[in-house]
Amino acid sequence: MTTPLTPHITTPITADLLRGALDLEQTAHGVLPHRLPARARAQCADGQLAMAESQPSGVRLVFRTRATAVELETLPTKRVYVGAPPRPDGVYDLLVDGRPAGSATVTGGSTLTVDMTTGTAEHRPGPPGTLRFTGLSAGVKDIEIWLPHNETTELVALRTDAPVGPVPDRGRKVWLHHGSSISQGSDAASPTTTWPALAASLAGVELINLGLGGGALLDPFTARALRDTPADLISLKIGINLVNTDLMRLRAFTPAVHGFLDTLREGHPTTPILVVSPILCPIHEDTPGPSAPDFSDLSDPGDPSDLSAGRLRFRAAGDPAERATGKLTLNVIRDELARLVEQRSADDPNLRHLDGRELYGEADFAELPLPDRLHPDAAAHRRIGERFAALAFTAGGAFAPEAA
Repeated sequence: MTTPLTPHITTPITADLLRGALDLEQTAHGVLPHRLPARARAQCADGQLAMAESQPSGVRLVFRTRATAVELETLPTKRVYVGAPPRPDGVYDLLVDGRPAGSATVTGGSTLTVDMTTGTAEHRPGPPGTLRFTGLSAGVKDIEIWLPHNETTELVALRTDAPVGPVPDRGRKVWLHHGSSISQGSDAASPTTTWPALAASLAGVELINLGLGGGALLDPFTARALRDTPADLISLKIGINLVNTDLMRLRAFTPAVHGFLDTLREGHPTTPILVVSPILCPIHEDTPGPSAPDFSDLSDPGDPSDLSAGRLRFRAAGDPAERATGKLTLNVIRDELARLVEQRSADDPNLRHLDGRELYGEADFAELPLPDRLHPDAAAHRRIGERFAALAFTAGGAFAPEAA
């Protein structure tokens, strides 16, 4: 019997081995990938945004090697919700030459304990952990380790049993996407099965995912980050966060979208841009935000909003009558985005619009309902990813070869 080789070569984790991150922060333990640059992070003190952008959705280690064993030591930050059962550990997906080859988790780590009833959070430090992939083929191969889409992950050490080098440019187009927690991958099964990752795989493009849970709010610093990031294709999924945070009224929304697009065009004057309106979300179709946790009857053990059983649901806390004063709903946003893109496209032929209900609509909701009333589950992520690839990247789509 052959004894597996022990990883003994430690390779520094540098930007040339990472894809999908816009910034690397040196920490006491190693490096922390960020999906917003330092200048953007300095312009917003919101804890939700800080958590979301440091969760490395779409970020992956990519390297070429003959190694048969790979170890990755990380320091994850795991979320714990008061009164709820433990969340599963974040998943790391392994691809070898582009094909799925395994998944792993890391135990231990720091914890962020969130009390949704008070809105407070407490961070407690913890130890790093290590994942290991063994039994890999001995030949030269391209390795990708996709980091958890929903767990802040400091990278401590990469160890292998053969030297590691960067993968040469494959000549693929770079797709830069911005959206909400749905785009980040909330409730997806793993980092390669978020809908943007699935769509990118089907289309054969390199993904940079700026899906930010709770953070798709037309912030100028996000627009500048998109402007300054090299990309061949750009999509913006706009709407649900503006409703569920009750952040602005229609009077502010329209100029904010114009300003966001104007900023993008400063850095990407002719790049195809696809504006995507919200997928179906019945609680907010015609009822404004904010969204709120539904604690209507936690005493009923069969109630679907029982947090202690892991069944949190959300409700729309606004009043439909407030649409008359400019409050936003998903239907209001869809109508305005369609009108706005049509107006701008007269002078910008590379700007297109996609109604999000083509990705997930009424028939999909009947078959695959949103478990918490806001976020699609793993099966719906796959459907949305497949549909986006078909609608955007094939003939007639905004990202079809003739368009790009």
